[in-house]
Amino acid sequence: MSTLILSVFVIYTIIILLIARITSRKSNNETFFTGNKKSPWFVVAYGMIGASLSGVTFMSVPGNVYTSQFTYLGIVLGYIIGYAVIAFLLLPLYYRLNLTSIYSYLKMRFGKQSEKTGALFFILSRLLGSALRMYLVVFVLYEFVFKAWGIPFWIPAVIFIVFILIYTFKGGIKTVVWTDTLQTTFLLLAAIITVVCILKELGITIPELLAASSEKGFTKIFETDPNHSKFWLKQILSGAFITIVMTGLDQDMMQKNMTCKTLRDAQKNVITSSVLFIFVNVIFLCLGASLIYYAQQTGFQLPVNESGVVVNDKIFPTIAFSFNKFTSVVFVIGLVAAGYSSADGTLTALTTTTCYNFLNFKGRTDISEEKKMAVRKRIHIAFAILYLLVIIAFRPFHNQSLIDKVFEIAGYTYGPLLGMFSFGLFVKNRFPNDKAVPFIAIASPIISYILNLYSKQLFNGYQFGFEILIVNGLLTFIALYAVSHKAEMK
Repeated sequence: MSTLILSVFVIYTIIILLIARITSRKSNNETFFTGNKKSPWFVVAYGMIGASLSGVTFMSVPGNVYTSQFTYLGIVLGYIIGYAVIAFLLLPLYYRLNLTSIYSYLKMRFGKQSEKTGALFFILSRLLGSALRMYLVVFVLYEFVFKAWGIPFWIPAVIFIVFILIYTFKGGIKTVVWTDTLQTTFLLLAAIITVVCILKELGITIPELLAASSEKGFTKIFETDPNHSKFWLKQILSGAFITIVMTGLDQDMMQKNMTCKTLRDAQKNVITSSVLFIFVNVIFLCLGASLIYYAQQTGFQLPVNESGVVVNDKIFPTIAFSFNKFTSVVFVIGLVAAGYSSADGTLTALTTTTCYNFLNFKGRTDISEEKKMAVRKRIHIAFAILYLLVIIAFRPFHNQSLIDKVFEIAGYTYGPLLGMFSFGLFVKNRFPNDKAVPFIAIASPIISYILNLYSKQLFNGYQFGFEILIVNGLLTFIALYAVSHKAEMK
């Protein structure tokens, strides 16, 4: 079985490398950073599904049904609001200013310190969030394949990063846009085929599965307790703001959107993606319901940790690998697709942000394109190594569902970006003290963390969920206003 799984991994990787070879022909710095602005909008829209889902959605969303039912759907519904903001507020701004890195807007609006602060918070946010997504993929392959061979955890992590580095090295964002379409296809196929196999094994239909799951309380969508961390209104608001910051204020995601030929194409891409995400996440929630129902009907022992607590992230792989060879192969293909889609665009975006916001590639005329390419390649390699180190370092801390952990980190690291961009867009006649911005961006997450830590005592039992992101952004906004001055009249 392990040999078969390894063979599938190698074959899939070869296909990715072939796509990379085709898309990176005659590539230059412009190709790497912008895809030459020639990406078809429908290709970007479809590929964005895989880029947004990643390994966390692939395993944590189905597994999370065991403890959180279908409440994740509230966040997905909030995505629609967030994508509308991106399409009609942020994209017009980015296209009008002809940005390559979106954090260049902060320099135009506030100053150099603000630009570098925004870029640095993105690097921190993406490096941690994306590395955790990638970690989950490596973790499962290690647990179910490499561990049996006595191979240490860091080796499959190195293998993944090396392959991603190879296929993004020349073509950059142009290659990522096209490989993401393949990633999306196999992610969806893996989920759909697994559900079909389980339904066939149990001899039931989807409506019957959902009815049975509903009776057991696993399809609950809306939590009505306002103090609960997953209260329905908090979920929807969190989904909207998570989308705004983790897509609209995220260089990785927006770099793909901005490879479209025109603003109108980019808007069509974003709106189409928002609709598709609802259907795709419903599929993954149904997958979670089918896995849990299968375990209950067959007496399958769900995976637990040393304390006897069910580990949500292991539910899908454990059942898939125990089912039959076909589901094992399907799972691995989906898993590998999730792994590649988690990291390829991130490495490209981290490189882009460093080159444009710290090394000022756009404004530098004193160095040649060849020199810029050499610098860009060294930065790309450096981030790949750093990415690998974060994945390895997280190994001792993984004990439950990673999807909550990813959003928790986003609440603190993306909050300052939310406050900075909101101030820039909505407070037109005031300019904050540029030198104070880095201190505000550091203080806001710290205060938010303290508020979250003592929320029950401070707010009469209230528990923050993902909406801590909104609090963080609001604190940043207020502080920026406090240190701002009115624009001088000319």
